[in-house]
Amino acid sequence: MVLGMSETLTILGLESSCDDTAAAIVRKSTGTAPEILSSVVHGQNDLHAAFGGVVPEIAARAHAEKLDISVEEALAESGIKLSEIDAIAVTAGPGLIGGVLSGVMCAKGLAAGLGIPLVGVNHLAGHALTPRLTDQVAYPYLMLLVSGGHCQFLIARGPDEFTRLGGTIDDAPGEAFDKTARLLGLPQPGGPSVETVARSGDPKRFAFPRPLMDRPGCDLSFSGLKTALLRARDAIIAEKGGLTEQDRADLCASFQEAVVDVLRKKTERALKEYLALSPDNPVLAVAGGVAANSAIRAGLETVCAKYQTQFTAPPLKLCTDNAAMIAYAGLERFQAGHQDDMHLAARPRWPLDKRAPAMLGSGKKGAKA
Repeated sequence: MVLGMSETLTILGLESSCDDTAAAIVRKSTGTAPEILSSVVHGQNDLHAAFGGVVPEIAARAHAEKLDISVEEALAESGIKLSEIDAIAVTAGPGLIGGVLSGVMCAKGLAAGLGIPLVGVNHLAGHALTPRLTDQVAYPYLMLLVSGGHCQFLIARGPDEFTRLGGTIDDAPGEAFDKTARLLGLPQPGGPSVETVARSGDPKRFAFPRPLMDRPGCDLSFSGLKTALLRARDAIIAEKGGLTEQDRADLCASFQEAVVDVLRKKTERALKEYLALSPDNPVLAVAGGVAANSAIRAGLETVCAKYQTQFTAPPLKLCTDNAAMIAYAGLERFQAGHQDDMHLAARPRWPLDKRAPAMLGSGKKGAKA
């Protein structure tokens, strides 16, 4: 479906792939920028805090309890009635299968009850298309997607067309931040905790490795960096009998600087590949939860300045999981003529670049990434 001369589309989006239950309404009229009419997110940090990470079964139950409430709140915040919704967009994967299934079933019920189209959305595409929602970035652009479970360099050519230049071969940066926080006794989610503590630390105290920097290409690895931090922590404890607050700060600062250095160098390589396509208006966009880290953003901005490329990053509230990005991604897919039916399946795995070989292995459920 392509928007007519004066047509307006109003999309309700649902997101429940991990530990945030979200609903949002996005509207787009011909010739105008998309507008987020409402965005509601119910986090689950308190539910998982005692476990040091997200517990899938607890997350799934919380989604089932909060999805309808989130929809009601999104409608109230926007002033939109259900009868004014043109289509339902929902995260259909990848993610924790219980949460994804909760969202898909809720969306199916709404679509069937209202008699309107249903559009399944790849959660990663939601992040990858966020720069088009916030800044109307033109295709093709280079996207660095850095989140809790994913890290990829992608050339975005269309709502369903992505070329992967590289990605993590083990832990994603978000996982590494979370594990670092657990190792140092900091609260979850780990990214904000490590960033906050790192501000008072010495990033030069520990010479942590920069994995895969000596190899060509854009692939990344963060597992060895996490192990190096563990060994440094254990060495301090063995020497002193424990960690001081300054020890924690220095460990966090040194770890964070290593991540920034790796992302900066690999981004430079990806940028060279992208610029070889001679895009009219070159753009590097960054999205995903880890994109909220100010040190990482600053490092990427220096690379863009060097290569005279526009840098864009969503507002912090749109970096983490939200339903506005799902609504917008669904809107683009719907405009392109795509819609699903009641056979839409929840998918724990769903690579964006379907032609690229699996980076993290494969199995009965398909390639992880």
